[in-house]
Amino acid sequence: MSETIAATTAARNAKAPRRRRNETKRKQTIAAYAFVIPFLLLFLLMLVVPLVYSGYLSLFRSQLIGGLTFVGLGNFIQAATDPLFLAGVLRMAFFLVVQVPIMLALSLLFALLLDSGRLRFPRLIRLGIFIPYAVPGVVAALMWGYLYGDFGPFSQLAHFLTIPAPNFLGAGTALYSIMNIVTWGWVGYNMIVIYSALRSIPTELYDAAEMDGAGAIRVAWSIKIPAVRPAIILTAIFSVIGTFQLFNEPKLLQSVAPNVIDGAYTPNLYAYTLAFTDHEVNYAAAVSFILGIVIMIVSYVVQLSTQRRERAK
Repeated sequence: MSETIAATTAARNAKAPRRRRNETKRKQTIAAYAFVIPFLLLFLLMLVVPLVYSGYLSLFRSQLIGGLTFVGLGNFIQAATDPLFLAGVLRMAFFLVVQVPIMLALSLLFALLLDSGRLRFPRLIRLGIFIPYAVPGVVAALMWGYLYGDFGPFSQLAHFLTIPAPNFLGAGTALYSIMNIVTWGWVGYNMIVIYSALRSIPTELYDAAEMDGAGAIRVAWSIKIPAVRPAIILTAIFSVIGTFQLFNEPKLLQSVAPNVIDGAYTPNLYAYTLAFTDHEVNYAAAVSFILGIVIMIVSYVVQLSTQRRERAK
């Protein structure tokens, strides 16, 4: 009898830790879902539901006779052959080829200079480069619009020096002026991303390179840049997405140079104009979907090309 009681007690004592572990795991699971569910709800309400609704709208067309009519892929076919939309996509492709390499090169250069430890007041310099990113895009566009305008300091200085005033928002210069605004605002952000990656490199690599006689430039080229290549790829993909979604700068500069920057200057601005100015919501939804597909394709090509280069090396 005593042996049976002892066995029962031992079994209960063995099950107690298991119950506590199960109870702890259950509480952890509940806590995890409690943290995740708010994000999932916002994700569904703010992204999934609008995407589904936009996809539904893109399949219809509002006509004078017959009202809302189902056209299937008709809006997508029209957008794929729309000269205004295609011109905006090509304009942003040129923007991507010219502006993004310059911006990323400057970001990498500033990050390497800060990481070198040879600059005086590095924290002040880092803050000064990053501050333009903290300025809201709308405020930055308005500020640069004033600087580019006829009454801005550039034009006033040209008048004072009795030389022809530069036209920063002309037919051949407006796109480059927008490139300057975007570069000014986003160099600091990309620099911080790359600089953070540089700070995670083990210092033992630098010590070994110095023992082998490598200078600062050689260390930067052979150790630092290869080590932060994932961060550079990440900033490149973000830049691709941001380029094709360009909206604030051309929209605000449109009031300064309406003859140059029209409602179809960028694909994102074109979709906005279609929806809120021309009231072609269904066609705007199709244009937005095609723009999203273009962004995905270009981002995938950029990522794939960089991965192939890494494998080749």
